[in-house]
Amino acid sequence: MNLKFINRKGWVSGALLLVSLGTASAAFADHPDGEMPDLDNRGILNIQLENDLWGGGSDRHYTHGTRFSYLTKENPTGFEDTVKKKIGEWLPDIVVPHTNRIGFALGQSIFTPEDIAATELQENDRPYAGWLYGGVSLISKWEKDRDYFDNLEINVGVVGPAAQGEDTQTFVHRLKDVQLPNGWDNQLKNEPGFVLYYERKWRLDSQVTFMGLSADFTPSLGMALGNVYTYGSVGGILRVGVDLPNDYGPPGIKPGLSGSDFFEPSKNFGWYVFGGVEGRAMGRNIFLDGNTFEDSHSVDKRILVGDLQVGIVITMLESVRLAYTNVFRSKEFAGQEGIDQFGSLHLSVRW
Repeated sequence: MNLKFINRKGWVSGALLLVSLGTASAAFADHPDGEMPDLDNRGILNIQLENDLWGGGSDRHYTHGTRFSYLTKENPTGFEDTVKKKIGEWLPDIVVPHTNRIGFALGQSIFTPEDIAATELQENDRPYAGWLYGGVSLISKWEKDRDYFDNLEINVGVVGPAAQGEDTQTFVHRLKDVQLPNGWDNQLKNEPGFVLYYERKWRLDSQVTFMGLSADFTPSLGMALGNVYTYGSVGGILRVGVDLPNDYGPPGIKPGLSGSDFFEPSKNFGWYVFGGVEGRAMGRNIFLDGNTFEDSHSVDKRILVGDLQVGIVITMLESVRLAYTNVFRSKEFAGQEGIDQFGSLHLSVRW
């Protein structure tokens, strides 16, 4: 596989990623009552892989996603003035009264029409597209008298040939000795991409315990604003298991019910099964609407899109979280045949 991101236009995405990572901040937040909570002094590394072959055995539409992320320990020192004076002036309710973590992410998502053997443009199916991005996030949570967390995230990258979607998919298909994708000449054109995400989740006050099993429910509200995605979302996740860790479900690649990159188990072993739903009102989806500033292939997107997900999470050794999620996504564009399914594998390690 050609790992360069780089034809000349690819330098745009490289510069944007550096700018994104260079703007990272970290927070040291005072507890509302002047008492510092017990802080988690471990960072967390996350690896996520999503693929439609695992979910429904297909090879179409949102066909693959990869995301690597790292979260700092709680309340890392060294950036107190930056966060409180800059971000705290605009969003005091998100930053000041909470413990905080800073997240860094690098990811790639790949989209194709259903017939990847065809070389010609498939006007009635979604475009070929790749999305390569870097991200910085501020994750804040408060458990004193309200159990919720906020995630403010910026993703910056590139859509188009510079995202290397063709090289990635072709390399993987050659390894697996399956049908090579032949229509990448029709993909979206190079375009810098930007998305600002914000999400709030509430874990309801009480955890119900029955026959040794615990259960809780976490509703959520979110939004995205940018030339890649613009939408509003509402959803929730129900967890049932043993030793439910301090998390908000396993993470997913946006758009979708994203859970949390952090987790804090209390025992050496625990597990839970979960189910979640999310509905989105889509204002923009570049992977259906096409390029923003140039003419390109596009289809008529559906405004309302819904996800249903089910899965299992296992935590062990107080430092490892393994998860599998199966996602069912409603039709996203006019003329789409059937819903989409894909699976998500996730590994988190505290260190």
